[in-house]
Amino acid sequence: MIQAINAAMDVCMAADPDIVIMGEDVGFFGGVFKATAGLQAKYGKTRVFDTPINENGIVGVAVGMAAYGLRPVPEIQFADYIYPALDQIVSEAARLRYRSAGDYTAPITIRSPFGGGIFGGQTHSQSPEALFAHVAGIKTVIPSTPYDAKGLLISAIEDNDPVLFFEPKRIYNGPFDGHYDRPVTSWAAHPAGEVPEGHYAIPLGQAARVREGGDVTILAYGTMVHVAAGVVDESGIDADLIDLRTIVPLDIEAIEQSVRKTGRCVVVHEATRTGGFGAELAALVQERCFHHLEAPVMRVTGWDTPYPHSLEWAYFPGPVRLGEAIKRVMED
Repeated sequence: MIQAINAAMDVCMAADPDIVIMGEDVGFFGGVFKATAGLQAKYGKTRVFDTPINENGIVGVAVGMAAYGLRPVPEIQFADYIYPALDQIVSEAARLRYRSAGDYTAPITIRSPFGGGIFGGQTHSQSPEALFAHVAGIKTVIPSTPYDAKGLLISAIEDNDPVLFFEPKRIYNGPFDGHYDRPVTSWAAHPAGEVPEGHYAIPLGQAARVREGGDVTILAYGTMVHVAAGVVDESGIDADLIDLRTIVPLDIEAIEQSVRKTGRCVVVHEATRTGGFGAELAALVQERCFHHLEAPVMRVTGWDTPYPHSLEWAYFPGPVRLGEAIKRVMED
């Protein structure tokens, strides 16, 4: 997935000289995960440059650049450190088009690795996507495969409004089914690991059906798509697995179609439970599909605690908890 993300930025920078990349260590070093490796050497220090450790300043400068006609792609090194930039994202970037009556836009794509599964502890494992989904004017994208990562990132960079592009770092180098005690697999053997060269775009707001089934709908995004796929494959459950890809805009039509077919729904995400995006999904399903439901919507999430380093797999919503939730919703 790292190579796909790098390729997306390379394609966009080659096509548009107004695209600039900025962030902590993104230049010569190529980023802590090497997502921007080689781009400074190819496009120069004025288009790919390092910044101070100042997330508020990074995004604030990006807003100014966007207002002047550039297309900045700032990187926040870990999503856990995005909070100092909240004011610039929420009060400035998200509202620039509205407050200027369309005279200015903020074509900013903020990339950031997020999520756990790497023993990053409470300061390198958080999933803050629901905070941004709550803010009007921001799009929030979360890929689950290298193919999607490249196509979605190209769409995000080409979009004329601000986009939060959260990258599940646990699956940077390969899919993860939640079984931490099994050998690590790479993207090389996965069908979605094949990434075409050149430009292609996946529209924002278009979900993908990962598994087709008729008994229960599973809504997931990011790493949890692979955890859910593993549970479905091992259990033999006839599940309709939907990868949301973007939570704003949300492909509500795909969700409705699936739930009306299956009559049951399980939502899974890694973020904390209370106020998580799963609550919004559960509410939407209840509002739109109430008369089709055969059982209450179930949520499988992280706990309402900081992400614990020593109890990583007790916090992580893995195959056991997801499997139990699916079994329960099938029995109701």
